[in-house]
Amino acid sequence: MGDISLRKSGVEEKRAKVQKESKILLDYTRKAIARLTYLKRTLAQLEDDLPPCEAQMENWKTNLQVMAAKERQYMQQCANYKAVLNRVGYSPEISHGVLVDMAEHRKELEKKTKPILDTLRSYQDLPPDKALAALAIEDKKRQYAAAEKYLEDVLHSALATSE
Repeated sequence: MGDISLRKSGVEEKRAKVQKESKILLDYTRKAIARLTYLKRTLAQLEDDLPPCEAQMENWKTNLQVMAAKERQYMQQCANYKAVLNRVGYSPEISHGVLVDMAEHRKELEKKTKPILDTLRSYQDLPPDKALAALAIEDKKRQYAAAEKYLEDVLHSALATSE
């Protein structure tokens, strides 16, 4: 009998162990089924969301192709404009700001040089040698005397008419 009870206790231990493993496996199975159900729902939802996303992706793909074509066009235009600038002799040193600064500097230089230029122009009216200068001075004295005489005549005639 001892042998039977020993066997019985061994069988009960195995049975308890198998039941415990069964419960663990059943728990894992339930969790796996729940996870599978969740994944199936997620898959169905993603499949439902797929057509609008595909349409949007096609739209993006079309837009990307258009943008790539525009990029090529703009790059070609940029290269053409650079070639034109090189042909006409443009250099980066010539820009609007630089030209404005140069114009301001030019105005300052003109202000500084205007008196000197006027003096030089007045010298152009002078005769080239001393004899001609003396003649020019005599001529100016005669013109001055004639102007004074004319002024006196005008004043006398004005006084005479007023009296």
